[in-house]
Amino acid sequence: MWLQSKSSADTVNLPFFDDFSGHSIFPDDKKWGDNYVLVNNTYSNNQITTGIATFDALDASGNLYETTSSARFEADHLTSLPINLNYTAADSVFLSFYFQPGGLADLPEDNDSLTLQFYAPAEGKWYSVWKAKGGAWRNFKAVILKIDQERYLHKGFKFRFKNYVTLSSNVSDPSIIGNCDIWNIDYVLLNKNRNSADTAFQDVAFRGPIRSLLKTYESMPFKQFRQIYLQEMGSSVPFHYRNNGDAQRQVSRFFEILDVYKNSLVKYSYAGAENIDPKTNVDFNADLIYTYNTDKDDSALFKVTAWIKNDISDPEENDTLVYYQVFNNYFAYDDGSAEEGYGINGLGSMNAMVACRFKSYMEDTLRAIKICFNDSYLNANRRPFDLMVWGDNNGIPGDLLYTRENMTVEKGNSINGFYPYQLTSPVPVNGVFYVGWKQRTEAFLNAGFDINTSGSNRQFYWINGNWNQSKADGTIMIRPVVGSPLTTSVNDVEFSKTEAIRFWPNPSSDYITIDPESVPVSGLTYISIADMQGRILIKVPYTGRVDISHLHDGIYLLIMSRNGMQMRYSRLIKIN
Repeated sequence: MWLQSKSSADTVNLPFFDDFSGHSIFPDDKKWGDNYVLVNNTYSNNQITTGIATFDALDASGNLYETTSSARFEADHLTSLPINLNYTAADSVFLSFYFQPGGLADLPEDNDSLTLQFYAPAEGKWYSVWKAKGGAWRNFKAVILKIDQERYLHKGFKFRFKNYVTLSSNVSDPSIIGNCDIWNIDYVLLNKNRNSADTAFQDVAFRGPIRSLLKTYESMPFKQFRQIYLQEMGSSVPFHYRNNGDAQRQVSRFFEILDVYKNSLVKYSYAGAENIDPKTNVDFNADLIYTYNTDKDDSALFKVTAWIKNDISDPEENDTLVYYQVFNNYFAYDDGSAEEGYGINGLGSMNAMVACRFKSYMEDTLRAIKICFNDSYLNANRRPFDLMVWGDNNGIPGDLLYTRENMTVEKGNSINGFYPYQLTSPVPVNGVFYVGWKQRTEAFLNAGFDINTSGSNRQFYWINGNWNQSKADGTIMIRPVVGSPLTTSVNDVEFSKTEAIRFWPNPSSDYITIDPESVPVSGLTYISIADMQGRILIKVPYTGRVDISHLHDGIYLLIMSRNGMQMRYSRLIKIN
């Protein structure tokens, strides 16, 4: 069994294991003492198991570090909690992990590095024990290190990873310079009774996330979906998993769909079983005969859970995936994560335009355009632009339907956040339309670019009098908002009249209080808060009061779980 427990209030017992397969964007605070790295499933497509920890040039809030400069600087840390390592060299204590430079994002340069340090408790001192330099390869590599020096074999031992960053040498346009020099780590294991060849683990696990079960969009307005649900609903649930061990295993597959607003199970399926050879990837599509349906008119939220079972005892956290299918008031192609930046710069780009194609399946009203802009060096991309909406001209942007001049690049209030640019007057849409911007300078605006979603056939740029189809392999993170005017009243985001979590106040700026009548009378109860992409931002044992002061403004999902099972949900509005 893979279990981990505290030996006392201040140390963690062996084995220490983390493959970052949880549902939070921050490291597990039961294992790690800081939260600088981003836990995600999008910065790589060949991780060992689902979930990785990404080291980059951004701090915990998603902004470039204040120490960012054109010289090499220290960026992210990932530091273990104190560990009880009161053993001898004969106990064969080893630390292993997998690491990858770049992944799907920017490769570290020659001067960049990822460093591992060990802490000697008696000396109160850190020692560097391993280092990797940047290079042109993007594969995961295994590292295993024996810990046999007496200075480390004590209660209170810690280890930490650090990355060092060098900004791009392209300083002619500093707005291009943003997040860079990526390192990913996966499958960290510290344990005794190991050997130097112990890097193959008897673990069958998911190796990639669930994405939207829609054919075209990651998310779309629910009333629009109901117009075309037969043609837009996908016919399968994809399973991507791997046998990391050295023996054949039998794997069974399951999935279910929960209507979150009604708190009711609407689909359950056993998707069969098959044997999987060692060191083998499996890509399987489980048949899905279902279309999202609920009694809500304007929005809906469905929780899709997929899990696998096999014939051995191995880590269970990486055997389950959760995805929230959001139907709100916007269209989205992207998965909510910007691995790179997109823009146009250079001579002749003063009036360049960028457009992304969408389709409204009914008469509707465009109210706003949300754009994710990356943080750039010295805020160099905080420049003016014109917001644009076009009609269709045989597959390219046509007549200009709307423009709002002299907008300014603004960053969203969260990691990979979107800033909503409101339209001064509503724009009727029906059929194909395009949203985007016109530049007022020759600077790179550095919009978020999702590498995991192909969008080259629906993205265009205009320069020197002609529209051209973009060849960039990815999706610009831009989302048109349609429907009724945006509101923030409690009634407009009422969650459910039955089986909801009762709490107050809502909206709230600092703390919420949970009504004890909403809490089960027995069992271990946790309160979690997730964003609308399903990422857990807060998870605490129930105590009646939850601190939400560090959350950014927005709408969140409040989740109550008992003994590991999610039971009740509500929606929370966070305001300043």
